[in-house]
Amino acid sequence: MEVSHGLKVFSLYLFLFLCTIYFFSSNQLQKTQFVRSSVSPDISSALYRSFITIGSVEENRFRNPTSVRRVGKLSDAEKLEMGLAKARLAIRSAVKLNISASDDDEDAPRGVVYRNPIAFYQSYLEMEKRFKIYVYEEGDRPIVHGGPNKNIYTSEGRFIHEMELENTKFKTRDARHAHVYFMPFSVSMMVKYLYKPNSNDKSPLLRFVSDYVRVISTKYPFWNKTQGADHFMLSCHDWGPDSSLGNPLLYKNSIRVLCNANTSEGFNPRKDATLPEIYLYDGNMSPDLISIPPDNAPRPHLAFFAGGLHGPIRPKLFQHWKAKDPDIIVYEYLPKNLKYYPFMLQSKFCLCPSGYEVASPRIVEAIYAQCVPVLLSEHYVPPFSDILRWEAFSVQVNVSDIPNLKEILNAIPEEQYRKLKEGVKAVKKHFMLNQPPKRFDVFHMILHSIWIRRLNVQLR
Repeated sequence: MEVSHGLKVFSLYLFLFLCTIYFFSSNQLQKTQFVRSSVSPDISSALYRSFITIGSVEENRFRNPTSVRRVGKLSDAEKLEMGLAKARLAIRSAVKLNISASDDDEDAPRGVVYRNPIAFYQSYLEMEKRFKIYVYEEGDRPIVHGGPNKNIYTSEGRFIHEMELENTKFKTRDARHAHVYFMPFSVSMMVKYLYKPNSNDKSPLLRFVSDYVRVISTKYPFWNKTQGADHFMLSCHDWGPDSSLGNPLLYKNSIRVLCNANTSEGFNPRKDATLPEIYLYDGNMSPDLISIPPDNAPRPHLAFFAGGLHGPIRPKLFQHWKAKDPDIIVYEYLPKNLKYYPFMLQSKFCLCPSGYEVASPRIVEAIYAQCVPVLLSEHYVPPFSDILRWEAFSVQVNVSDIPNLKEILNAIPEEQYRKLKEGVKAVKKHFMLNQPPKRFDVFHMILHSIWIRRLNVQLR
């Protein structure tokens, strides 16, 4: 086994070496433009499919038989694109040669919860090796360079906080060496400080975003070179997508990392990424979710939900299941003598209906509680869908099938339920907020979502 794995690794590096020589000898970079690889509507694997299979197109684009550019003449931008081309090649080669992770890497992705564990692992290694992000210094706190580190917008504030740290591995202070550029404004803080309550007037948010892009595009050359395609914003507030309308190119071209990942409202999985919605009430995980009962502990409730009556989906859930069946526990608000997380820990399935917007913090809470999430939403793209097979650890129920919820869940065989629960346990590490961050945790998974979208944008 060790010999076989070693031969595969040697073959990969030999293949990469020969391809690099070929690439260098035929490289001719043109005027800077950006091209986003065409992908199929199936967003579950489209991004990987796009850059695993674009080899011949990419080689033809750079090939010029009458001109040879010496390596020493490459500009900083050309070196970056060369590195990304080598990363794409490494991913394709790992898949082609079926090179799986060595047994020494305990963190490596394995199992049915991944769409392509070989491609994901090689892509992650390439990200660790190459990926650099420039964080714009423009703007003042509290709206820029910070965000909420607790409550429902935790994932927004925590990511901004990590990217502001000087020792962040993926951060570069030299913008010329960056693959992507982060605009570290917080939409949550904009709403807090710029929005007039109950006015429903979002124009101050759009003006702020417009002004911010104007400042960085005037001061630096990077936005104008790519029309914003290698820039990204991140927001967990419901109004994150609306705020991005402050600049048409930000909305159209830039990578938007959003909790409110609604394809019916302009979310584009080809370039946008879903941010998990993580609710930490006091900034820390609830003690109830730290010690999970063993697998053989009884879970007497078939399904559970407790939450406010808002949005178009929850009224249907309450109509059919609130106080209607002892097996499906549905509360609008829990009585004061009952605790929320113990109900999750005693339930086989946790219902995760959308509220005002498509995202729900209950999805991550369910994963923490090892309670199989039941997604009740429309037009929602779950986090990391291009990497994870959500069907391996969750159940998707159409809104029209809410009246049949008990029948659908009871029809899942016990063996399949156990596999779903094992899948939940396997993906839990990808949704954990760690301080400092750990490999493959939610911070790194967000970075990887941005990384593969940058791989999917080729500057030429």
